Amino acid sequence: MLIKSHTVNNIKIAEIISDDMLIQSAEDGLDLMGNIYYQGFDKVILYEKNITPDFFDLKTKMAGEILQKFSNYRIGLAIVGDFNQYQSQSMKDFIFESNKTKHINFVVMLEEALENLSR
Repeated sequence: MLIKSHTVNNIKIAEIISDDMLIQSAEDGLDLMGNIYYQGFDKVILYEKNITPDFFDLKTKMAGEILQKFSNYRIGLAIVGDFNQYQSQSMKDFIFESNKTKHINFVVMLEEALENLSR
């Protein structure tokens, strides 16, 4: 796992780069968040490919559990990926509602993630 640092508008953003599945449980999400916070980052960019597909099945409650932790600790999060593949209306609604808050963002490109997290 590589953490690439971006600073935009004096906000430190960690871009997590890996070929591995990093988030396979809610505990993994909490561990990553703690690691990022400890290193002094304000916000995090993750890639969809690094998150278990179970995250995107709302019946598992994993997405809600992980995203609630990021919200509680006020660490902004952007997940970069192609979310059109998820046909579930509840997942589409979840993504739409998350993006409205501006604290949790589901985006298509890194540039969009940096722009959203730098506000």
